[in-house]
Amino acid sequence: MWVTGFLRFARETHHPSPITLRGIRVSCCALLLLAGGGTAAQVPADAYQPVPGQPGKDVVWIPTPEDTVEKMLDMARVTSRDYVIDLGSGDGRNVIAAARRGARALGVEYNPELVALSKRAAAAAGVSGKATFVQGDMFESDISQATVLMLFLLPDHLSRLAPKFLKLRPGARIVSNTYSIDGGWEPDDSTRGEPCTSWCVAMMYVVPAQAAGAWRLADGSTLTLEQQFQKVSGTLDVDGIALPLENGRLLGEEIRFTANRVDHTGRISGDTMSGSANGRTIRTWSATRTESGEK
Repeated sequence: MWVTGFLRFARETHHPSPITLRGIRVSCCALLLLAGGGTAAQVPADAYQPVPGQPGKDVVWIPTPEDTVEKMLDMARVTSRDYVIDLGSGDGRNVIAAARRGARALGVEYNPELVALSKRAAAAAGVSGKATFVQGDMFESDISQATVLMLFLLPDHLSRLAPKFLKLRPGARIVSNTYSIDGGWEPDDSTRGEPCTSWCVAMMYVVPAQAAGAWRLADGSTLTLEQQFQKVSGTLDVDGIALPLENGRLLGEEIRFTANRVDHTGRISGDTMSGSANGRTIRTWSATRTESGEK
């Protein structure tokens, strides 16, 4: 009965009204998981039991399928080297799943009862040493050390957080369930579960390095770059001739572009970058930023 009722609820809330819902948050009802399912099934029966759809400070609480959680982790290629943060972590299943892969993980949740529930679930799963949960406001949280963010928030929440996302270290991955970041930032990858009814699409955004500005190459030519998230445009000025760039793209610190039919690939490290140029021959190149393009 609960499964049937929940599926009906999920369908009805797949496109929530902004008048009735301030936000939406992926979580899962830990004590209502099927036997043999998620981590929180071992939580004592008399513990706090959240109800799908219950309101929160900025979001409502809606479960996310376990397979979607795993797809998000796969997409971000989470390993023991990562520090994963979930904002609005609900019952903690994203955090616990990341910790099971060896990553350090943090869940930020405003509801103290959900925080307590998450801690019990982490203990039951044997990952308390890797999974940490704190009570707090997701908009005020320090995410600067994250290498991966796992999120299920509405576009307006994601857009509000986007300036903080862009300050993460280049190469950090932001994986969003169902909703995209508005404002022109396109996902670098996406996946869709099949069959897909609700909450089964994941999109990944890789934080790009700051490439905009004027760069002086070792051969004396000038590279002028403009940047819109991971998209790069501009010119390569050689002996007074400005060659337009084509196919400019960033993936974290990695940059690629074509100028005068020569394909350039390289890596940005602060105000320096270097790589190889593949035309009639393959040669190396390097550049130093002489003028920042940040506004």
